[in-house]
Amino acid sequence: MPRERLANLASRLPRDFAALTPRRAKGLLATGVFLGAACLAGLAAWASALAIESRTAAAVQSRMLEAGLTWVDVQADGLQLHLTGTAPNEAARFRAVNLAGGVIDAARIRDGLDVTPVTAIEAPKFSLEILRNDDGIQLIGLLPATEDPEALVTALVTQAEALNETTGVSNMIETADYPAPEGWTQAYDFGLQAMRLLPRSKISIAEGRVEIKAIADSLDQQRALSSELAAARPQGLTAAIDISAPRPVLTPFTLRFVKDDQGARFDACAADTERARDRIVAAGTAAGIPGRPSCTIGLGVPSPSWADAVGRGIAAVTALGAGTITFSDADVSLVAASSVAQADFDRVVGELQATLPEVFSLTATLERSEATSGPAEFTAELAAGGAVTLRGRLTDALLRDAVDSYARARFGMASVQTLTRLDEALPEGWSIRVLAGLESLSLLVEGSLLVRADLVEVRGVTGSQSARDRISQILSDKLGQGQTFRVAVRYDEALDPLAALPTPEVCAERIGALIAERKITFPPGSAEIDGTTVGIMDSLAEILLECPAMQMEIAGHTDSQGSEGGNQALSQARAEAVQIALQGRGVDVSGITARGYGESTPIADNATEEGREANRRIEFTLTGLPAPAEPALSASPGSAPEGTASAPASGTAAEDDSPSVAPTEMTLRPRARPARDG
Repeated sequence: MPRERLANLASRLPRDFAALTPRRAKGLLATGVFLGAACLAGLAAWASALAIESRTAAAVQSRMLEAGLTWVDVQADGLQLHLTGTAPNEAARFRAVNLAGGVIDAARIRDGLDVTPVTAIEAPKFSLEILRNDDGIQLIGLLPATEDPEALVTALVTQAEALNETTGVSNMIETADYPAPEGWTQAYDFGLQAMRLLPRSKISIAEGRVEIKAIADSLDQQRALSSELAAARPQGLTAAIDISAPRPVLTPFTLRFVKDDQGARFDACAADTERARDRIVAAGTAAGIPGRPSCTIGLGVPSPSWADAVGRGIAAVTALGAGTITFSDADVSLVAASSVAQADFDRVVGELQATLPEVFSLTATLERSEATSGPAEFTAELAAGGAVTLRGRLTDALLRDAVDSYARARFGMASVQTLTRLDEALPEGWSIRVLAGLESLSLLVEGSLLVRADLVEVRGVTGSQSARDRISQILSDKLGQGQTFRVAVRYDEALDPLAALPTPEVCAERIGALIAERKITFPPGSAEIDGTTVGIMDSLAEILLECPAMQMEIAGHTDSQGSEGGNQALSQARAEAVQIALQGRGVDVSGITARGYGESTPIADNATEEGREANRRIEFTLTGLPAPAEPALSASPGSAPEGTASAPASGTAAEDDSPSVAPTEMTLRPRARPARDG
């Protein structure tokens, strides 16, 4: 049995081993020692190999990390070094292999790196720059292939031909075969619409944004263009609109002051600076003009002493009690009413002559009640529909043809009916008086013209606030110094295309409602508008872009915490930040000032947190708003009524018939809302 055999062998081993000779026992022991040493050597070699592999992998991995190649994984296998991972591009993979080769022999490196697949090429940034002036249109930019530059050029040329313009188009547009980005179509269409409206402009179009810089011919055109573009701007499109208008050149530079039984008034008023305007308006108010009359600021003043001369002239008419004084450039015409005594006339005229600046030339006349007008007359009647009927006397056939052609050029070829007769005995200068009268009548919607040897009279209705000014300028310039004319023109707001614009009062109400609902806030101690309240600036800009130009003050206020000087500086910086933010959104800030009041004007108790919160605020103060007229001055001002005494004059710029009053202020404050304003 196996068990029994094993037992027998076990019992024999001691006897067998004991039977070995000493020499054979020593041999077996040496063999055992050798085998043990070999095992220990193998174990040591294996441990050394593992240590070398670990050190090599660590050295290469450290080199990769130093180079910023964090995506490389290093593994050692014997003498071989395996690199794995995903390189962002082929150049990065090549760099990783070279770095590893700088640490160990390149033959031992096994490259297992992958490379990130190449992504699609990013679409280009589309943009279009449009430059338009009297020399033509330049188109520069890169458009999506869906837009057709040639079709755009053809459309622009066709439009110019339809308007009888010779507009050259310079096409420097490139296209790229990529789809139009979001917001591009809206911006592109709005930019082209703006270009067609603005003959002198620079328009920059990008996805979701349009920047417009343009020059208008007048302040009225600036207001109209700004309003039209604001209304046409698509919702969500960012548009920066900057339309500037130079001050008008007034030729001749004219002012006409009248004082008669209807009261005192300006038929025309012009000034060269705001300071001069304020002085002239103050002189007119002191002479009895109700409210605050308007006065045009323009270029072309004949002398820096204009305001001083005008003030002395107004004072002279006031001293006479009744009369008219007209300034046309440096020519001054004073006409005293027939009710003025000769002695008073001589005294006042002598004083005025002595005190007028040297550049001005004075002609003074005292009307006589027995004065009669000549029998010769020329009349023109302008109907509401535009039809004009010419009657009366003209000197000869040549003048009749000239008057007929001039009237058709002014009123339309089919609108003029000429029923005049010839009279060679008419006074000298008759043709000039007739043509000047027709030019003045063409500025009205409905009216009449009367030309006599001693008077040119224009009456009617207009839809332009500047029409009466312009009529006075024309007659004063064309008739010459010392000639008598009468302007009885009424402004009708229903006929004014600009009257649809919201009034400053309406705009003030809209701004007030907005800042009462939401508050402009700043981080503590900072003048940078808080990002969470940027939306209110967009809303304020939208309101102001739809409103006429207004005088406004942006006021910054703080609570009483901190130093007084620091609060003053912080409030000033915050007010200026709001002004700059509005300007960046296309708002005309030429009439907007920024002022910091610091802690000087609290509206609540600074001893409480609620009071301090209320005192930390931005306010909008609108200046120049009309104040209610006094009851005694409630009569509607306007043009001279029927039967107004004639007044000799040179050309004047007509004045607005609408009442004007002294400026007041309206302050718009936000409601107190919880916010950490600093």
